[in-house]
Amino acid sequence: MCTRYRVGASGKKLAERYGAVEAACDAPGVEAFPKRRGWAVCAVKGELRLGTMGWGFPPPPNGRAPVVNVRNLASPFWRDALARPAQRCLVPVTEFCEWEGEAGRKRDRWFSVPSLEIFSFAGIWRQTAAGPVYAFLTCAPNALVAPVHPKAMPVILHPEDEARWLSGNIAEVLPLAAPFPSQLMALAE
Repeated sequence: MCTRYRVGASGKKLAERYGAVEAACDAPGVEAFPKRRGWAVCAVKGELRLGTMGWGFPPPPNGRAPVVNVRNLASPFWRDALARPAQRCLVPVTEFCEWEGEAGRKRDRWFSVPSLEIFSFAGIWRQTAAGPVYAFLTCAPNALVAPVHPKAMPVILHPEDEARWLSGNIAEVLPLAAPFPSQLMALAE
């Protein structure tokens, strides 16, 4: 489960990358962690808007911690947000971390997409009493991520699929929840 990633770009650069209007907001730090604010791009009334949201959906009734990764796409907990294009977002990323090793001796391993300075996780968001929050989808890991984290990896969208993620019907977008090609990624040594 990915619980740490980086966005090594300014709000201005992100807005340019996505062709988005940048909302007036305090920029989050370069490193993103659950329960903190992170960048998100949403489609609002026909235009893309870049702003910040809290990372983590309120937990289901029997849960305790915010839910930061969307793994079971068939779950009723996610059904409404996935079905409604207005509740989908892009989560800008420059690299993400998975942890490797035994408890107490874990080391952080960083993955990137060298051909894309900024890439996108497929996200969903919703409004809460404390403001908007987001989580992003995960899928089976590809051949590069699996040796480090065999359970899952974030859903990375190809740039040409970003608009479809934000506007398509659920039957068009669920197939996007697939492992990103490992040959297009790199693992920092």
